[in-house]
Amino acid sequence: MVKEYQIIARNYDLAGRASSDIKRTLKSLELPWHFVKRVCAASYEAEINVVIHSVGGYATFELKDDQVILDFFDDGPGIENIDLAMMEGYSTASELDHANGFGAGMGLPNMKRSADVMEVTSDPLGTHIHLIFYRGPYEKS
Repeated sequence: MVKEYQIIARNYDLAGRASSDIKRTLKSLELPWHFVKRVCAASYEAEINVVIHSVGGYATFELKDDQVILDFFDDGPGIENIDLAMMEGYSTASELDHANGFGAGMGLPNMKRSADVMEVTSDPLGTHIHLIFYRGPYEKS
């Protein structure tokens, strides 16, 4: 199963829509709650990052027998320093983002903590976050 979601920049009202659908899908399959929680936490963080830090993008959700794969793509402006952005508490969020309850600087660290595999690539044209969550005996608890 593969699903794709459009993510609209600065649209706080729709922020989390993709993550909610992913959660509904995983819950409907009666997967273990701790697994669903890890996938959804990372998905929400990635989705919010696209909303607040980019000019828009999209996400894909792929469900395989042994894993869930999430890919988030945005159309820029990119992450200047990925190592710095991975530090807990570091944020480039605007005052508007903070006023809407976002931008604590925990997005990338929370994604890394939740996923089994996380790859981030970025340049001025955009950012790609690739997340893998293993199911079964290799699954984090």
